[in-house]
Amino acid sequence: MKHYCQWFGAAIMVALAVPASAQTGNGAPSGPHYNLNIIGVDKAKTATLTTSDRHTIFVQLGTAGAVDAKRSYIYLVPGADFQVCDGNAFDAAYDCSGAQIKSLGAVFSLPCNTNISVPTAGDVNLLQACDPTDDIPDASYAVFARGLGKPGKNGTDPYAVMTTCATDLLTSEIVCSTENTLDVGALVRKTGKTVFKDVTKELTSLMVCVVDPLTLVETCTRYALFDNDFMDFFWQYDNYGLKLAQLRFYAVTP
Repeated sequence: MKHYCQWFGAAIMVALAVPASAQTGNGAPSGPHYNLNIIGVDKAKTATLTTSDRHTIFVQLGTAGAVDAKRSYIYLVPGADFQVCDGNAFDAAYDCSGAQIKSLGAVFSLPCNTNISVPTAGDVNLLQACDPTDDIPDASYAVFARGLGKPGKNGTDPYAVMTTCATDLLTSEIVCSTENTLDVGALVRKTGKTVFKDVTKELTSLMVCVVDPLTLVETCTRYALFDNDFMDFFWQYDNYGLKLAQLRFYAVTP
């Protein structure tokens, strides 16, 4: 993706959001949406699960209260539509054309999101947004998520943490966002009714903060998905006993 930089003042943000009046009783907006279920299972799936009409991804199931998570990878590829290319995170990862892209992981296709805002952390804030001149599909949308399944016992709530990561082309190192779904309390299965939380920025952008060793000024950059400073974008899915994560993708009018 070709990219361009926009500098913003602290009070200026990209004003794209689902109207509050559109909220439902479960915390999600009303109206059409794409539904994605991420299911944690004890035993690895043996089927390839690469048919394009599915809305389900299977990942490793961790244990509520455990110190370490069961980690799975959901690779992200650009596409005009939301689509599960490969729903099995236990075997090789295949994109929607049927080409193997990684030795292990599931694959989900989605557009670059124009509905992301400038970061608020740090002294200097930078947004590296979708490039309208490249061949990667862009769309304005919001993402909401909640955790479902059986609640925990003795105050131990099952949960999962989703973090957007990618490989830095300059260093060849994997960089994960400083934000994740747990920051907003999403994907936690507590006793009683669970509600959807807005995880748009956590799942459709990569926040990277760097401190200048000389000036000690922290520069935080929010990169849109598929920015060409990175490759191999993916969601790192750390499971601590959550059996079902439900994600909804809603079109947003600028």
